[in-house]
Parts: sequence; structure tokens; C-alpha cells
Amino acid sequence: MGESRSELLAWLNDLLQLNYTKIEQCGTGAAYCQIIDSIYGDLPMNRVKFNAKHEYEFIANLKILQNVFKAKKIEKPIPIERLVKCKMQDNLEFVQWMKRFWETNFPGHGYDAVARRKGAPTDTPATLAPLAPSTRAPSSTGRASGGKTPVTGRRPGSTQPNEALQALQAQVKEMSSHMEGLEKERDFYFNKLRDIEILVQAQLEVLEGEGQSDETLKKIQEILYSTEEGFEVPEGGVLDEEETF
Repeated sequence: MGESRSELLAWLNDLLQLNYTKIEQCGTGAAYCQIIDSIYGDLPMNRVKFNAKHEYEFIANLKILQNVFKAKKIEKPIPIERLVKCKMQDNLEFVQWMKRFWETNFPGHGYDAVARRKGAPTDTPATLAPLAPSTRAPSSTGRASGGKTPVTGRRPGSTQPNEALQALQAQVKEMSSHMEGLEKERDFYFNKLRDIEILVQAQLEVLEGEGQSDETLKKIQEILYSTEEGFEVPEGGVLDEEETF
């Protein structure tokens, strides 16, 4: 039987000196990276972003973990596409596996988690607010929905609020269409960067196998994985409506 969520969170927070309240928060990938670092002590923690809030940052963290798994010959697939959605069940199963792996391989040395991440902020949000359920603003007449005068009535004074509502609805529709276009453009460029990442990684692996290196390719890889302070994608631009993390 696997350990409960509360038991796993207690272990995780104690080991890494975090204050996670939900297993879903592990979907950022940062905690997974540091669990492995607590065993081997050589994971590039300076590249791990603990206060990641967006899916592209989660993916970058998990790619670091994936590269370490390959280097350490850890034959465990990392379901990146599922973990970054921050759903409870997917992350619970992976945390349970990580705990078993840690128990088997942790050498028992002292581990200063805060020092290893150089005091980097760990303010991963406990929740991401889901889209609010649609609510109707009270009508200009101040009546409840069961009132005698509907919103569409022709009672004097009701025309102007109706026109304002229609204008707002048109504006929302236009903004939604614009957002859809931005999301398509974002996905287009993200896929291009992903293709570049795969090509760079493959070429570096070939060169490493031949005992060579390419500083230009390494620099490109560093740029792909870097996240600059102050750079943010639009709130909610990556995560879907069903996410509760």
C-alpha cells in the first residue's frame, strides 16, 4: 500500500524544508529535482525554479530531472505531459515512486536543502484559482430573477442598461477571439522551440559519445532552459480550466 498524501507531504516538507500543502504542487517539477539532488548532490539546482507558476517553467524543471535520470541511468519514464497539469493522481503516483527510490538510494548524509537551492524563493501557489462560475449582475431595476419586469422588458430606463450589457458582451467576444489567436501563436512558437531543443540535445549526445563538445550548442541549450526574472506569460495562458493546483 502506498503512503497517504499527508504522510508524503510531511516527508517531502521535512526533507526539502518546504511548506507544500498539496501533492499537486509537485507538478512544478522543482521538488522532484531536489529529491534527486538530496541523493546525489550534483543536480544543477541553480537552474531549478522553485517559484514556477507557468507550465513552460514546469516543463523546464522536469527536463532537468529527465536529463539527470538519463545521466544516472535511472530507467523510470517521467510523464512530463501529465505531471505538469498538476493533477493529484498523476503526481501522487510519481511522489510515491520517488519516495521508494529515495529510501533505497539515499546514502544517509546530512542534506541542507535551503543551502543547495541558495535560498531561492519557494512560493509556489497552493492553488490556482479556477475560472469563476458565470454570475449575472443584478438588473438595473433591482428585482430578483423572479421579478415582474425581465431584463429585456421595455420599461422606461431599461434600454440603456441593455445596450451597455450588449456592448460588454461584444467586447468579451472580441477579447476571447483575440486571446484564442494569441494562444495559437504561442503554441506555434513553443513547438518550434521544442523542435530546436530536441535537435540540440540529440547533437550534444552524439558529440558526447565521441568525446567532443560544442560550446555554441551548449549556449543555445542554456538559453532554451533559462527563465529571466520579470518575464511572465499571461495569467491562465497555459493552464486549463480543470486544474485545481
